[in-house]
Amino acid sequence: MYGALWRALPGPVWVRVLLVFVLIAVVLYVLGTWVFPWVQSFVDTQEVTVEE
Repeated sequence: MYGALWRALPGPVWVRVLLVFVLIAVVLYVLGTWVFPWVQSFVDTQEVTVEE
């Protein structure tokens, strides 16, 4: 899969590396902004399972 992505990216190697870092940053931003808060609404983090 990564090979197919690498071949699909345009330009020389340094441009591809830059594009990969930008794509990773965009994915992390989307996960942190929308996906993780949405999932957290389904997970009960207030319930303590270890006795004090």
